[in-house]
Parts: sequence; C-alpha cells; structure tokens
Amino acid sequence: MRFILIGFLVIGFLSVPSYGQNRTPSEISSYSCPMHPEVKSKSKGRCPKCGMDLRVADRTEKSENSEVRPTKINIPDVELLDQNGRNIHFYTDVVKGHTVVINFIFTTCTTICPPLGATFARVQKELGDKPDVRFISISVDPATDTPERLKSWAAKFHGGENWTLVTGDKPKVDELLRALGASSASREDHSPTVLIGNDAHGSWTRTYGLAKTSQIIQLIDNAANGAFAKESN
Repeated sequence: MRFILIGFLVIGFLSVPSYGQNRTPSEISSYSCPMHPEVKSKSKGRCPKCGMDLRVADRTEKSENSEVRPTKINIPDVELLDQNGRNIHFYTDVVKGHTVVINFIFTTCTTICPPLGATFARVQKELGDKPDVRFISISVDPATDTPERLKSWAAKFHGGENWTLVTGDKPKVDELLRALGASSASREDHSPTVLIGNDAHGSWTRTYGLAKTSQIIQLIDNAANGAFAKESN
C-alpha cells in the first residue's frame, strides 16, 4: 500500500506544469531579425539579409518600448586600452566634458552585439558633426577582445571618429562595468541597454540599445541639456 501511495505522489508531481519554463512554440507569435526588424517569420531561422538568428518578436518589441530611466552614475577613472592600443583613463580621457553614449559588447557575439554596433553607426551618421558627443563600446569579454579585435569589429559598421572601444585588464573592466550597472555573470547575459549621459550636468539615463535612431538622438539632446539630472534628483 505504501508503494502505491508513493507512486501516485510521483505521478502527481510530474504532472504539475512548470511555470518557469520557456514558452512553447505555439505560444510565440513570431520571430524577427534584431538587425532588420522588417524580416519576420513564424518559425526559428536566420535572417536572409544578414544571417543573424531570428529572435522572439514580441520580446524585442517590449524592450523597444521600455521606459527610459533616469539614473545616477559615479564613473571610476580606471586605466584601460582603446581600440588603437593606447592607454586611457576612462573618466578623464573619454567621459569628462562630453555627452557620451555607452553600450556593452563582445566581438565574438553573433546575436545582439552586431545590431548594437550598427545602431551606433546609424546614430552617429544621423546626428552629424557633433564633436562633443562621444560613443563608447565597452567589451564585456576583455580576455578575448584585444584592441586589434575591437578595431576590426568596429570597422564593419563604418562608424565615425568619435567612437571609442574599450578593453583592458579584466579586474579593471569589471570594476567599470559594476560602476555603470552593466555587470553580469557571463558575457552572454550582458545588458542590451545603452547608457546616455552628460557628466557636467550629472544627467544620465538608460534605454534599450536597439531603440529607434530618432529616439536615441532625442535622448542624447536631452542629456546634453541636463534634462535627466532634474528627473533623477
């Protein structure tokens, strides 16, 4: 009798649905390319334009419409390397006195990082000649991403001169990532957000890294004018 009771308990346990599991294919409306959002499919696959893996479309749309969040930042002046192999002090040489747009990437990424790079290049092009606005990509995989790899990666997107890519000793990069609220347990889990700010005003905000170009440009202008400093106080 006791064995029969245990058997029923085991069967009952196995029949309980697991709400923590990922959705089944029938629960997913469609897939789309993060680089070319007009490319959509009802099933998994690759984008015919760029070869990237398609992602769940409704998850992408939700992220794009996420709320812009004013924030406060204390930036360490850690010594790192740029894509040309030059020693830089992150705050003094890259951030101080400028409006900055910061994202987080690694060069062997085949999912979110290429469209993040392409978005930076598009924003730079549409923003025009504004030398006080600097774009910064920080590697979340500094052990792999040498300055040479970063420079080669950025060249694919044909970005402008005001784009600095950053790597260096892992403990220093980790310190910087923690300060910027971008630390993660593994490189694959790094944040797809963009940090936009102006240090002189103490005006900072975060938004989705693949937001529309016009939206990012508006946030850059707002940061430069000190708008987020008022909201975050």
